[in-house]
Amino acid sequence: MRFWKYQGIGNDFVLLDGSDGSLEVDPEWCRKACDRHYGIGADGVLYILPGVSTDITMRIINADGSEAEMCGNGIRCVAKHAYDFGIVGKESFTVHTLAGDLKADVSVEGGKAKTVRIDMGAPVLDGRSVPIDHDGRFIGEPFEACGERFEASAVSMGNPHFVTFSPLDDEAVDRLGPVLERHPFFPRKTNVEFCRVVDGKIHIRVYERGAAWTLACGTGACASTTAAALLGLVPFGEPVDVRLPGGWLRITVDKDLGYVLMEGPAELVFEGTI
Repeated sequence: MRFWKYQGIGNDFVLLDGSDGSLEVDPEWCRKACDRHYGIGADGVLYILPGVSTDITMRIINADGSEAEMCGNGIRCVAKHAYDFGIVGKESFTVHTLAGDLKADVSVEGGKAKTVRIDMGAPVLDGRSVPIDHDGRFIGEPFEACGERFEASAVSMGNPHFVTFSPLDDEAVDRLGPVLERHPFFPRKTNVEFCRVVDGKIHIRVYERGAAWTLACGTGACASTTAAALLGLVPFGEPVDVRLPGGWLRITVDKDLGYVLMEGPAELVFEGTI
């Protein structure tokens, strides 16, 4: 089987091209392929499949074999591959995901997609829809876990996120990440973002549902910027620079919460057969 290895600011993926309808999603194969000692090694596997009233479809399987509704860094890699390999013949196209149909715009340099901007759609703030065990919005609310008290916000970008801007030391963050992912407050588990704002820029450490600590999370950057705007920490309607361990993204949150734009790079690392 032919595969391509991509990374989006350090969030790395095995990509399989089934745009001709030749592939079926195989979670067990994905789990083995993502093993960094016995497989290819990745945070997840990206499938490009035929579109559903869209140009293409993306499916994302995490390293543990579970399926995610969306992946912000992954969809940029999918968009780059689809453009660079001629699966789509235009610089603006649509991608079907389990989180909905999203629009991708590629910025081309030397005939290849250099950066990708994704309209990630509207953030979901209703607690039961995120989902969390709470009615209504949960923004800047108190929470307690592992003996730590902090304020947090719940936002879905098609997948659930729990975001905190409270000052927590590294030891507390290391303990909280895996505990919060599986906390009973989150019926479908959650991604967790530990954030701080410095000179108008957001710095994030992220514990991803199904993948543990990762170098980046695109939907997490979108959820964190949405929470920051709602808390008055960054402006609405203006690009905000977001730093994750693997690099930078630019996130813009619509003042009416109608959409969130994510822009950043995607890179082909290598390709091979397995």
